[in-house]
Amino acid sequence: MPTFDCLLFDLDDTLYPVSSGLAAACKSNIHEYCSFSSAGYMAEKLGIENSRIPELSNLLYKNYGTSMAGLRAIGYDFDYDEYHRFVHGRLPYDNLKPDPILRTLLLSLPYRKLIFTNADKVHTAKVLNKLALEDCFEGIICFETLNPTKKRPILDEKQSSSTEIFDIIGHFSQTSPVMELPNTPIVCKPSKAAIEWALKIANIDPQRTLFFEDSVRNLQAGKRLGLQTVLVGTSQRSKGADYAVESIHNIKEAIPELCEVEMKSELNYSANNNVAVGVETSVTA
Repeated sequence: MPTFDCLLFDLDDTLYPVSSGLAAACKSNIHEYCSFSSAGYMAEKLGIENSRIPELSNLLYKNYGTSMAGLRAIGYDFDYDEYHRFVHGRLPYDNLKPDPILRTLLLSLPYRKLIFTNADKVHTAKVLNKLALEDCFEGIICFETLNPTKKRPILDEKQSSSTEIFDIIGHFSQTSPVMELPNTPIVCKPSKAAIEWALKIANIDPQRTLFFEDSVRNLQAGKRLGLQTVLVGTSQRSKGADYAVESIHNIKEAIPELCEVEMKSELNYSANNNVAVGVETSVTA
């Protein structure tokens, strides 16, 4: 039996390199003033003072996984679709080009292949279209999959029902904070709930699934739930990474186990037809 039966891929900065500039542009659209003097979402739509945005953004990302999840946790109310239209609507998608090498690679791997991203479905579709990879995946687990309504109901008593904004900057300025952080109603990586839900929805056995991620934090969360993990974007393995690759194009070279099915198929064909078949064995981890 092959080591894996499913390959689970993050989308942004995993299927394409960070040098494309989409991540930087997305951050700018959320937090900062853009080059053409259009305010980021936090200032323009939520009225947050510019002087507070850098520290606030850092705390939200660190404690909630995404700025969006953090903003909802501390009390800001907004429509999810509007947020995604604002944040993703001005991204430089034309920086992404069709990737025939990755397409051939994905289609050659005889495993279930799925996307698992915190991004919304419109953004995911645009990226896959630009890369010409739309038909390379069995399914997509995205923001709407885990958050099926525009404004999900309060999950538990920790989520404030008032309109008062929780002062997370003041909270962490205390030597010994007496209050717990409010929970977010948004389900996203790296939360345990998000990963468990994704595995259940897709009927995935984590022990036989290879999880590709550029985020060390997301990767470590997946590892704690039993997934085999691949850190994409560097050849240096971090804690929680079973493998590391500088580029998604290098996964066959870095992960010899991915070739098990192909090798066994060739050997079976050779045995059945009494024909000697050469099998490539020079792959190194």
